Amino acid sequence: MSVCRRIVLRFPKNLVEKPLVYHLVKDYDLKFNILRAKITPEEEGLLSLEIKGDKNNYSRGIDFLTKSGVTIEQLGQKIRKNEDLCTQCGLCVSVCPTPALAIDRKSREVIFDSNHCVTCEMCIKVCPVKAMEIKFD
Repeated sequence: MSVCRRIVLRFPKNLVEKPLVYHLVKDYDLKFNILRAKITPEEEGLLSLEIKGDKNNYSRGIDFLTKSGVTIEQLGQKIRKNEDLCTQCGLCVSVCPTPALAIDRKSREVIFDSNHCVTCEMCIKVCPVKAMEIKFD
């Protein structure tokens, strides 16, 4: 059985320079997409990932990270477009690094596809009417 999870990894400074995520691919056959990263040598690292793979391999990979000293949290937030507030200005489309936001050529309306959203929050920062929102699971 396959799983797809969004998680946040917190690395203490002594683990920042170790290739732990590499082992998720090499040893546990997991695929990952980096959603956000802030890793600085001599400081704590923060990495948000979407991980896909076999359920057993996922469990083994998470166990490996935990035993290595990485703190793991489930990413419990997603972006949502509030249709009632949206004025269809398109500012969010211009900053979105993925195909999650687009303008429909016929209707000229902003279309949001949450399946492509990586929760970078760029759309939230530029939306003048706050129609792009964080939704917590």
